[in-house]
Amino acid sequence: MYSQLGGTFPAPLFLFLAGISFALVTEKLRQKNVPPAQIARTTIWRGAQIFGFGLLFRLQEFVVSWGWAPKSDLLRVDILNTIGLSMMLMGLMCWMVLALQRGSHTLRDLVLTAAGTALVISLLTPLLWTTWRPRFLPWPLESYVDGVHNLGTPQPWLFPIFPWAGFAFAGLAVGFVLQSEWARAKQAQPFLALGTAGIVLVELSRWLDARPDQFYPVYDYWHTSPEFFLVRAGMLLLILAASYAWCRWGAAQWGFSPLIQLGQASLLVYWVHIEFVYGRVSILPKHSVGILTASLGLLTIFLSMLALAYVRTNAKRWFNRYTTKLQFAESK
Repeated sequence: MYSQLGGTFPAPLFLFLAGISFALVTEKLRQKNVPPAQIARTTIWRGAQIFGFGLLFRLQEFVVSWGWAPKSDLLRVDILNTIGLSMMLMGLMCWMVLALQRGSHTLRDLVLTAAGTALVISLLTPLLWTTWRPRFLPWPLESYVDGVHNLGTPQPWLFPIFPWAGFAFAGLAVGFVLQSEWARAKQAQPFLALGTAGIVLVELSRWLDARPDQFYPVYDYWHTSPEFFLVRAGMLLLILAASYAWCRWGAAQWGFSPLIQLGQASLLVYWVHIEFVYGRVSILPKHSVGILTASLGLLTIFLSMLALAYVRTNAKRWFNRYTTKLQFAESK
């Protein structure tokens, strides 16, 4: 049960971290006095690139699965597509706030607007998956709203904007909090506060779910409910606080951190590992192994992707060192 619950966190983590990094880039450009319109162009274009990578990834998967994959898979809403669209939406939101607000409270307004957007997305999700479904849209477009694909009903295994973009906006709010003067001055305290906020969100979710009356006509806790969104958002804050502790006081101080190494090559690791976990070259047979074998498979893919990330991040340095030695030898 716990391994299956943990398996629901990679996608929220990707989106959450995309939001945090988006905030770091936006605030860096803002501190350089870059005009809001130029910030929007830079960040939205990056989102469009990620969206393009998502389409390219779908094409690759279709080619790899040639012969049995349906053509509709080319239009499947995958996680990279949603990350790209979320980044474009975040760029639009930041542009609106920056264009309207130029005072000392700009960072606060960015935090509140991002957090409010995440909340609105989670509150609208149950309705947009059921009674408010945009059935008038062609299924490739509707799928970005509710994950309907071409199957007639929303599919929980896809990644539509509702609710998944909400995690990106939650990360955006957290990223701007970490850029504040208070966070920079206190360093560890903001992460402790965020971890505490995560516990509060988890307990709030449990309290709301336990109430006998429900606001929505169709209530699906595990797929569309705001309560489950709060639980995962709270867990993301706890993971963030634990990651900070690992990097500040834990084994990351030993000189090499798998957490940091994988983070520096996350897109490549995601792209490659999919085939070894889910694709035709899967390292384990699907649906036919026990917990021990699955754990060994997880360890194998982790170490393999860690090695790939290490090579990726050091290849340029190794090449430059080799080139320098070669030039030195030729000069002799």
